[in-house]
Amino acid sequence: MGVTRQKHAKKIMGFYKHNFQFREPFQVLLDGTFCQAALRNKIQIREQLPGYLDGAVQLCTTRCVIKELESLGKALYGAKLIAQRFQVRNCSHHKNPVSGSTCLLSMIEDGNPHHFFIATQDQDLSNKVKRKPGIPLLFIIQNTMVLDKPSPKSLAFVQKLQTNQLVPEYQKQSIVELKEKEGLVKQEGGKRRKRKRAGGPNPLSCLKKKKKKTQEGQEPSAQKKKRRKRKRNR
Repeated sequence: MGVTRQKHAKKIMGFYKHNFQFREPFQVLLDGTFCQAALRNKIQIREQLPGYLDGAVQLCTTRCVIKELESLGKALYGAKLIAQRFQVRNCSHHKNPVSGSTCLLSMIEDGNPHHFFIATQDQDLSNKVKRKPGIPLLFIIQNTMVLDKPSPKSLAFVQKLQTNQLVPEYQKQSIVELKEKEGLVKQEGGKRRKRKRAGGPNPLSCLKKKKKKTQEGQEPSAQKKKRRKRKRNR
């Protein structure tokens, strides 16, 4: 595995980890075309992919992908055997199987909540995946697996996040909880609940007490009595 290709993959993985919260084990959805290409180019997916993505990997597929490979007969028998070794993720097509590409697209709807990678050689499927932000795309070229660079859709999504034009779903709940904590949530009547803050001492009570001043021209009665006694003694 080339050092340059490894650095390239590490940089792309950092993008998805930081901006779309991808975490190990990375879930990779594979279709029949990717399995066939791996077989033809003698690529050991289970052994090589974790090293390339620099983390634990869960290889998975769907029943629709396996059904499609079965329907194609002997030409893709080897690819079917490879796909059957992977974990099977539940899709919504139990009774009416659809094509592998259609099934994989349905697995990444609603913002790809399960953080799937898509591994395919199908160019049409790849183009549709690139129209959705936050979905890493894997393919095989020149006998090697390649993690595609982030699509323009993913880059535009991240740019909106950075300019505060868009808030991702996973952050909305935490923002609501923070507003409630700060008392900024509106009540039913339309008034905001303000958080009670610890009040300080009354500023008027902190003022120094002023000494009572005697009125001009008047003396206290005690001083007058002392003066009278002095006059009598004389």
